Amino acid sequence: MAFKSHSLLFVSLMVVAMAAAPMAEAQLGLVSGLLGLIRIDGLVRCSLNASTTTAPAFPNALVQLQCGSGNVVSSATTNGAGLFSIVLDPLQFVLSTLLTGCNLVVKTPLSTCDSTLPGVGGLISTLQLIGNTLLGLLNITNIIPSGFNFLQNL
Repeated sequence: MAFKSHSLLFVSLMVVAMAAAPMAEAQLGLVSGLLGLIRIDGLVRCSLNASTTTAPAFPNALVQLQCGSGNVVSSATTNGAGLFSIVLDPLQFVLSTLLTGCNLVVKTPLSTCDSTLPGVGGLISTLQLIGNTLLGLLNITNIIPSGFNFLQNL
């Protein structure tokens, strides 16, 4: 009788384990998807156009990632060197849509960093994929601005 109860217990545990295996595999797939990031890094200069590489950095500028018809999906503020970084979850963004349907927009007026520049309008840039970086198990998709240009009606 003890043998039958142990066999029944063993069979029950095996059934539970086999039922849980696809769930564990699905969760592992989810975790591996979570082990990726999309990182948008860039430098904002205090200039009307991207070709001016000698312009000073634009510190404390609000940089927004806008997709579709101007929906803000993420934002960052530049540091003292004009650098910003936005990190996105790849489970929430399709890379091709991000690259073709989103822009980086600097909402802080240029007159904030240089009083001779316009006080209305802002800078805008499309996005450019520069590749992937593996950091251990983490896959990072690296994106940069293609170049900020001034738009008065922004």
